[in-house]
Amino acid sequence: MGSPSSDQEHWDARYERAVTGAPVPHVQAVLSSLPSEGRALDLAGGSGGTALLLAAQGLQVTLADLSPVALELGRDEAERRSLELQTVCLDLEVESVPSGPWDVIVCANFLQRELFEPMIAELAPGGLLVVAIATVTNFDRNERPGRRHLLERGELAGLAGELEILQLDEDWFGDRHEARLVGRRIE
Repeated sequence: MGSPSSDQEHWDARYERAVTGAPVPHVQAVLSSLPSEGRALDLAGGSGGTALLLAAQGLQVTLADLSPVALELGRDEAERRSLELQTVCLDLEVESVPSGPWDVIVCANFLQRELFEPMIAELAPGGLLVVAIATVTNFDRNERPGRRHLLERGELAGLAGELEILQLDEDWFGDRHEARLVGRRIE
């Protein structure tokens, strides 16, 4: 692997001052509808707050992120909690979604439209895709994230492709406007 990208350096620096974050609120809200066994992928999952929640649920979890520093935080916290957690360092701008089949894939607070088709393809039949991404309406109250990281209003349903949509919401959740989805790969 070559030298770190500027994105990796940015996130490594951010996580140098961090602790393992809280789970994504959307995943907490739908946790009871997720399986308690099988394989799960937390894509661009940072320091692993959501991955650890899924591991505590009983899933075999892989945390994938660009930042080795974030992944180390996740591994350390998993060890402290006696949870199993696999990690993989990857740059989703140039590398593929880790091979499945996955029973659950979580993608929160990270938008790369080209990844939706590969994420869906890596789901096991009946597998669930759980997504929470801010929309452009978020600018009404927040300056960040930047435009390239925001969904257009109503866009998430189209990105879900052939998934059976079990839940689709687009609204203010606290002080953040998000599109939230739970979709199932049709067997």
